[in-house]
Amino acid sequence: MSSTIARTKTLRRGVALLGASLLAVAAAAQVASPPQTTSVPRAPLDLPANPTVFGSDPLVRTATAIVNGDVITQTDIDHRVALTVAASGGPVPADEVERLKLQVLRNLIDETLQIQEAKANEITVQPAEIDQTLKRVATSFKQTPDQFAVYLKNQGSSMRTLRRQVEGELAWRRLQGRKIEAFVNVGDEEVQAIIDRLNASKGTQEYRIGEIFLASTPETSAEVLANANRIIEQIKMGGSFTGYARQFSQASTAAVGGDLGWVRPEQLPDPLAAAARSMATGQISDPIPVSGGMSIIAVQDSRQVLTADPKDAQLSLKQMSLNFPAGTTREAATPAVEALARATRDIGGCGRVDKVAASLKAEVVQSDSIRIRDLPPTLQDMMLKLQIGQATPPFGSYEDSVRVLVLCGRDDPVENSAPSFDRIYAQLNEERVNRRAQRYLRDLRRDAIVDYR
Repeated sequence: MSSTIARTKTLRRGVALLGASLLAVAAAAQVASPPQTTSVPRAPLDLPANPTVFGSDPLVRTATAIVNGDVITQTDIDHRVALTVAASGGPVPADEVERLKLQVLRNLIDETLQIQEAKANEITVQPAEIDQTLKRVATSFKQTPDQFAVYLKNQGSSMRTLRRQVEGELAWRRLQGRKIEAFVNVGDEEVQAIIDRLNASKGTQEYRIGEIFLASTPETSAEVLANANRIIEQIKMGGSFTGYARQFSQASTAAVGGDLGWVRPEQLPDPLAAAARSMATGQISDPIPVSGGMSIIAVQDSRQVLTADPKDAQLSLKQMSLNFPAGTTREAATPAVEALARATRDIGGCGRVDKVAASLKAEVVQSDSIRIRDLPPTLQDMMLKLQIGQATPPFGSYEDSVRVLVLCGRDDPVENSAPSFDRIYAQLNEERVNRRAQRYLRDLRRDAIVDYR
């Protein structure tokens, strides 16, 4: 599979890079005992009995907040900020770092409350369970846990902060299972009513939505609006929506990067529905006032309900790539790119790709079962218009490579049917659990004793 398609799939799987839960085992530091030495008589130091210390001990981790007796240190905040920056996929301007630290502190306070409440209900996440999750994530980076620990250290974060985040997610999920899910009821008639409405709305538009929800009160609304605008700015500059949702969203969907799944506008609150209808795929909204706070949404994809979507077609492709030496100028590369465009404009099928590539000294990679939906948006539009045997115009960059995709085959999608009874039941159940979980966390915040230092 080509590097372009591989990168695209990695992005779709998503941030989850630091994403669907995190990382590996933190090794305990061991300090060796000092060697025994022969005592040598020395002159007394004549130290004062009550010395005055100038400056601070660099080894002291100052408490920033104490939450019901549990300390959150500046080191905890710094490591989580570094994790947020790494997960967001882009640098944070220096003037935004202090505001980011405040938001991270709020998240750590919530996380601490969740872990405390889980322990109060005799829910404990075993270290071995955390290790398994962290090992899977390290493997997704094609690294061992030890190698991944080094990577995180180089990013300014640590395994300790990642272990804590995983513990918080697992503990809160189990607490919801015990205290909330057991008391949530979904009736069979409710599920059947949704299936009937889906069948009646066949052909209408639905959207794949991502959401970042920031809770606010009338007193904090101005500050929350400013934070929302800064998050939007960072995402537009190349930051990962999924990464920011995971770190900043205060909805239960934060654990999955803010993904709401496929929804029709009428399933959303009115302000979000109106925004989704007016947005193009790939667009991010301005802050939207909603009950209890503000939301930022991204329209990640769209389709028609229960209708075969051309973007779900499976493609067989051949890719030709021209690679240029480092430092090649546009003027020097242009003749080769123009030759590639001429040779592939009427290539006449995939059977001629190898011969054309050899004449141009281009590399060839074949990929099967690639969905149009998994390609970058610009290439999606091209592929929807191509006939079998045709090629795209050249694309890419002189620094990476200039490429052409030739369409060798296409398997069109079949018409969709309504989601199963069990799937709709699970979605309704999850929505109700999420709403109750938000109220549960709100009550924990209200009753907490938080001492800021």
